[in-house]
Amino acid sequence: MNDPCDSCMYYEYDEEYDCYVCGAGLEEDDMYRFLAGRAAECTFYRAGDEYQIVKHQM
Repeated sequence: MNDPCDSCMYYEYDEEYDCYVCGAGLEEDDMYRFLAGRAAECTFYRAGDEYQIVKHQM
């Protein structure tokens, strides 16, 4: 199953935590709804081409 976050331009690597995190800056209520499965999709999702995503994550 593919995670839609993998192709989002806000999905970035955090070296301090050694993992990928969402850099969209979701508010606490939005994040809760998204993680609880109550949101149909993330309102901050922005698809980008793979080159832009990799460039952003570096």
